[in-house]
Amino acid sequence: MYAVVDIEATGGNHIKGKIIEIAIYIFDGEKIVNEYSTLVNPEVKIDWYVAKLTGITNKMVAGAPIFSEVAKQIYDLVKGKIFVAHDVDFDYMFLKTELKKAGFDLNEPKVCTIKLSGKVFPEATSYSLGKLSEELGIHIPKEDRHRAGGDALATTKLLGLLLSSEN
Repeated sequence: MYAVVDIEATGGNHIKGKIIEIAIYIFDGEKIVNEYSTLVNPEVKIDWYVAKLTGITNKMVAGAPIFSEVAKQIYDLVKGKIFVAHDVDFDYMFLKTELKKAGFDLNEPKVCTIKLSGKVFPEATSYSLGKLSEELGIHIPKEDRHRAGGDALATTKLLGLLLSSEN
């Protein structure tokens, strides 16, 4: 079982940055069997650049749960599964850091769809999620790019292609 994760954060550093949105698709290798998505109140201001890129504003997260309120549910979803993300170390380290603050220890095996794509699709012109998805026919509506749900769904579809290409 795979937990395909995408997060949006206040910044690119898991030590100073905070999660503002998370989406998780539980994927059995053929189909999505569960999904979870939420905005998260980071309790800090969202940088203007992040707001412009993601469309997530301070107003949008003001009424969202803080991470500690959703940590157990998130931990229970990813525990015991292969953690998958496009640029896995970014998402993994953010989630590991936030979960640790909430009293949970994330220590799951990881798979990076960027690295796997490089092996399976060596002829791809780009390994960015948007360009690779477009090249492979994975449709991501423009409004869902750089949002956790859209990017996690695209990564799940990409993982399905990667797994079927390896067989």
